[in-house]
Amino acid sequence: MQKKILGSILAASLLFSTAYAANSKTISKDAIKVAKHDAKSNSQSHIVKEAVDAVMLTQQVLIDIAHKNKKTAIKDIEKAIGKLEVILAKKDAPLMLPIDASITATEFTADSSTIKSGLKEVMKLLRDHKVQEARELLNTFQSEIDITTVNLPLASYPKALKLAASYLHENKMKEAKDVLEMALNTLVTTKVVIPIPLVTAEALIHDAQKIAKKDKKQALKHLELAKEELKKAELLGYTSQSDVTYKTLERAINKVEKEIKGKNKAEKLFEDLLNKLKSFKEKATKTSSK
Repeated sequence: MQKKILGSILAASLLFSTAYAANSKTISKDAIKVAKHDAKSNSQSHIVKEAVDAVMLTQQVLIDIAHKNKKTAIKDIEKAIGKLEVILAKKDAPLMLPIDASITATEFTADSSTIKSGLKEVMKLLRDHKVQEARELLNTFQSEIDITTVNLPLASYPKALKLAASYLHENKMKEAKDVLEMALNTLVTTKVVIPIPLVTAEALIHDAQKIAKKDKKQALKHLELAKEELKKAELLGYTSQSDVTYKTLERAINKVEKEIKGKNKAEKLFEDLLNKLKSFKEKATKTSSK
């Protein structure tokens, strides 16, 4: 994060500013680390072992068929069906069973002014019909944690296995193979996108809340940096379906800053701000499927 420091600032102030910047950077870094860890733990905890086993057995059945081993193929497919029957027997069985998950994080470390300049360059390239160059540049404008999950559709997958099993019993090996390959192609990939600037802004505001009484300057700086993160999120196009807007969040931060500079009784204002940001972040976290 770049800082403009006036030449007239005393050396002591400069040292404080440098130490402070490192502290802010640590808060941001730790917030991203925690968010990634939580995302990984949450996604891994939802993986359904029976569904994983069913998919692995499906792949094994295809190997059995390729080796023309009908007896083993029937045995393996019955095991796969049994794995899913256990889940189907449960009340409120989910429609999608997670079988794999991966986490990736891409952080855009530049400030909002750099993003603005970059977006202007993208528009210029588009006006000049340099679409591919514009796309390549635009692809760098992301700062997010992506949680990608592969899911087994419980409504259709067991039926496909049963159909393939009946074909195997009828010695229709090709038909069984076609059905199983089709079943594997019905696995659904979902992607959850968590905007990093919103994660960072929330962490900075939380820390500002903790230190507002004992260190006004640092708390105010955290809030200023939180506003910068919100600007970055807005420019990068991370929008929310919530009634809360970026302008509402900025106004809420301004109220907190004003209170800290005054009587410094900002507890309720902090809570209101954090609740607004939490709602915004939740609605700005996008989920897509394919």
